Amino acid sequence: MGRGGGRGGGGGFSGGGRGGGFGGGRGGGGRSSGAGRGAGRGGGSFGGGGLGGGGFGHGGYNRRPRHHGPRVWPVFLGGFGRRRYSRGGGGCGFMGCGSIFTVMIFLFIMFSFLSTIGNFGTGGGGIGGGSGDITSSTVEREPLPAGSVDETDYYTDELGWIGNHTQMVDGLRHFYNETGVQPHVHIIGDVEGNPDPTQDELAAYANALYDDLFTDEAHLLLVFLESSPNDYDTYYIVGSQARSVIDTEAGDILLDYLDRYYFDDGLTDEQYFSNSFRDAADRIMDVTTSPWIPVLSIFGLVIVLYILYKWWKTKQDSKEKETKRTEDMLNKPIHTFGGSEVEELSKKYQDKDSTDSDEDWDNY
Repeated sequence: MGRGGGRGGGGGFSGGGRGGGFGGGRGGGGRSSGAGRGAGRGGGSFGGGGLGGGGFGHGGYNRRPRHHGPRVWPVFLGGFGRRRYSRGGGGCGFMGCGSIFTVMIFLFIMFSFLSTIGNFGTGGGGIGGGSGDITSSTVEREPLPAGSVDETDYYTDELGWIGNHTQMVDGLRHFYNETGVQPHVHIIGDVEGNPDPTQDELAAYANALYDDLFTDEAHLLLVFLESSPNDYDTYYIVGSQARSVIDTEAGDILLDYLDRYYFDDGLTDEQYFSNSFRDAADRIMDVTTSPWIPVLSIFGLVIVLYILYKWWKTKQDSKEKETKRTEDMLNKPIHTFGGSEVEELSKKYQDKDSTDSDEDWDNY
């Protein structure tokens, strides 16, 4: 294990060389942040004892990040995979052209507003800049059955970062309760004296450490190495039994939250780890629903209601016109009904009688 402080608060179960290992059923993955930017995380003090780790550290440097400008760093997926870089009127029907145009503008504004919320509402940038940057959970997962875990400490702090034991283990216990997999965070500044190990070396170290700490295959071990401010590596190992819950997708979700919250100046070191595991557990154990589904459903409902309103309004206008026409007819004097037709008919017969009389007189 790394040097620079003793293993905190127990957690040192020597399970021996258990099965698993790489190729034996365990899973793992990690990422590297690249060169440091700004100040780091960390703070001295000593952690709590008992179940959940802590112990005395050697008093690390201030690990709180101070970041300026876009954050871009290489990401290792699955421990040994490829590298990727993260970002940084007439003819318009009864509704009328004006109404359709108004609806279109309204939809555009709402889509823009909701997109802004999705991108910035959850804070941060880089890998964790928005909710869309967290890996989606696409499968339903069942927690491990009770009794699968030989419960151990929840963290080992070799750098003396953790000063509030309760705050630290709160999110880790939540992860355990939701997934049935007990997590353990191992905070170090080097691997066997090497402050800059490769991902392969970190993976081998984490796998051997799993055997030293646990006697089951139902744990998740997260090795968090930070040798200098903001230059950190993360690598997790899950036991062969825990792998049924913490698959590659679930592991990516956890790493995403660790990356997202790393540069959040508002979090203490305890909150950083606690919140990362808490939010990861909630997302892992629930299938992620696209935020646009409820949005589009609401928009569709609004449009349907608008169409129904326009239909009702048109029908009401037609009824009002018919009612007014009926009222006008009822209020019209009776002697005026058909007056012009009677006069014309009377004149027609008078003209005919006059013509017949003239003809009779001529014949006489």
